[in-house]
Order: sequence, then C-alpha cells, then structure tokens
Amino acid sequence: MIACTEFIAAYSELFKFLEKKGGKKAVADFWNYLSDLYLKASLKKLVKLHGIRGCWLYWAKALNEEAADFTMELDDKAGIFKINMHYCPSKGRLLHWRHLKPYAGYCLHCDVLYRRILEPLGYCYAADFSQTDKARCSVVITRNGPGRVRLKRSSAKNR
Repeated sequence: MIACTEFIAAYSELFKFLEKKGGKKAVADFWNYLSDLYLKASLKKLVKLHGIRGCWLYWAKALNEEAADFTMELDDKAGIFKINMHYCPSKGRLLHWRHLKPYAGYCLHCDVLYRRILEPLGYCYAADFSQTDKARCSVVITRNGPGRVRLKRSSAKNR
C-alpha cells in the first residue's frame, strides 16, 4: 500500500498547476471539493456524534497515519481542542526536497478543508501558519455558543 506521504509532491504540483490555469479560485474550489467529498463522511460525522471530542478522534488517527510530530489538547467541558504541529511531515518533505519548489500556499489547504466542515457545525477554527517555513503550525478549535469568544484567524506567512 502506498502511504499518503508519497503524494505530497504531486499535491503541491497540482496546486501550482490549478493556480496557473484558473488562479487562486481554482485551487480553493479544488480544496472545497476535497473537503466536501472526503471530510463529510469522517470529520463531520465524528463531530456530530461526539461534539468537540470528535476533533480529537479524527486528528488522533489522521496525524498518526501521517507520522506527524504533534501534541493535542482537549478540554471537553470548555469546548476547546488544540493541535500543536511540531513537525508536519508533508511540509517538511517539501522544504527538504531541492528538486521542486513547494506551492507557496500549500499549508492553507488544511485551513480550507477543515474550516469548511467545522464552522457550519458551530465551531470556530483558528490556525497559526506563521512557522510553516519550519514545518510547524497550530490550530485551535472552539465550540461557539453564548458567552464564547470567537478566536481571530491568524494570517499565513506565505499567503
């Protein structure tokens, strides 16, 4: 079986191709398509069944499959879930390879894919992409509701 990490270069090159042919909108449209096609049956289902704990269940499996170096925190009562990506193997490989230049907004696919699922369910998705040049990022997901403060989106370094 081929690991998902084997497709990283192809994803990056596809994103560049789509942007060249149809602009950033074409890339975003593709990411939206992927989110709708793949995450509704997994992340969305888990969050609907388990609330914010569904985020923990989804990413515990997904990040381990990718062999990522990460920590996660869950405060079920407060409705807060955090991921600190110490080293993203996808971005790390792209930064390591010298034979290709990564798609500049590569890490933004995570923002689009997951925000699209979580925000309509009443969650706030805030990502910090300020350290993607070191293959690091962080995400905070909070359950919205009365008295809850919405987190601001962090800007990506390579937008």
